[in-house]
Amino acid sequence: MSITESDPVRADARRRVVVISASVGAGHDGTTRELAARLRDRDFQVDCLDVTDVFPGRLGRLLRGTYRGMLLRLPWIYDGLFAIACRFRGAAPITRALLRPVRSRLRRALPADVHAIVSTYPIASQLLGPLRRDGHVDAPVITYLTDFAVHPIWVSPGVDVHYAAHEISRAQALAYGAADVRVAGRLVSARCGPASASEKALARRRFGLPPDAPLALIVAGAWGVGEVAATAADVAATGAAVPVTVCGRNAALRRRMLRARTGPVFGWVDDMPGLLRAVDVLVENGGGLTALEAMACGLPVLTYRPLPGHGKASAATMAQAGVTTLVRGRDQLGPALAGLVGGDGGRRARDAGLALFAADPAAGIADLALGALVGHR
Repeated sequence: MSITESDPVRADARRRVVVISASVGAGHDGTTRELAARLRDRDFQVDCLDVTDVFPGRLGRLLRGTYRGMLLRLPWIYDGLFAIACRFRGAAPITRALLRPVRSRLRRALPADVHAIVSTYPIASQLLGPLRRDGHVDAPVITYLTDFAVHPIWVSPGVDVHYAAHEISRAQALAYGAADVRVAGRLVSARCGPASASEKALARRRFGLPPDAPLALIVAGAWGVGEVAATAADVAATGAAVPVTVCGRNAALRRRMLRARTGPVFGWVDDMPGLLRAVDVLVENGGGLTALEAMACGLPVLTYRPLPGHGKASAATMAQAGVTTLVRGRDQLGPALAGLVGGDGGRRARDAGLALFAADPAAGIADLALGALVGHR
């Protein structure tokens, strides 16, 4: 059943969905905001909850800070922990056991009249699954897998439906024990879309970028993590494109990049869709929200010097799916950039990327919520 003007429950003001994310970078929160906006357009009341706020005391802030610190300063530790969790079948059960004391806190944070709960963060899924399985939550629980590569911590028994990015991601989730996995469209702002030649020229003037040179936009998430300076230097050395670097909220990285003078440098960019319209290719390292925004804008995406852990896993999965080009060495970078900017590889990548947005996951979530509402009447 889909929502139409004739639906008998359309005017029901009690229709409510809760979306649970985590403020660890901008990707999960960006996905949550877009999903909430689409559900509100369908006349749902939507509550957005940060799972780190559910933890007692300052534990949530500590977990967030520890994760950020590992990515910035000790990436090899994070890489090792990620690999161990992928190979160790007990990683997810142990995680659920450790989170057991938090379940009651999350249960109390959920409104009584909720008709669907969506997780966009794996820890939230590990809390919600047991609550649903044990009958403490009546509403259907959906996990929206934001990452292309599915880590076992994403999959939790009790979750009704897992939404995956691609058939390859779906197969990974099924292998980890998820029961119902469906391929669902990706969530980016409606402002993301292919630019005409005139719109591209206007965007370049607006951001003060070279009007005619091929431009490679380099991004590293909200925290500006990874080998960003080395990536910009490598891109510049190819001569295939001028690097345009976005440092996010990492002020130290921005100062370093300004001193390096490899190309234009930005800090935090409020209008990323606008900046994407100005460039020819995206160079990224984490498979995050900006990579999806670039695909929705019709840009080819190249992954280079991927982040440890989820970055490497997503890079491999996205390349296998044909939506990105994974470059493993500096000697491959120049030819790959040249092929994406003006060759057939760029056109194929654009087509594959745009296909990810053919369906709206909000439609399926709305159907599940409406089914729960009708079932309670």
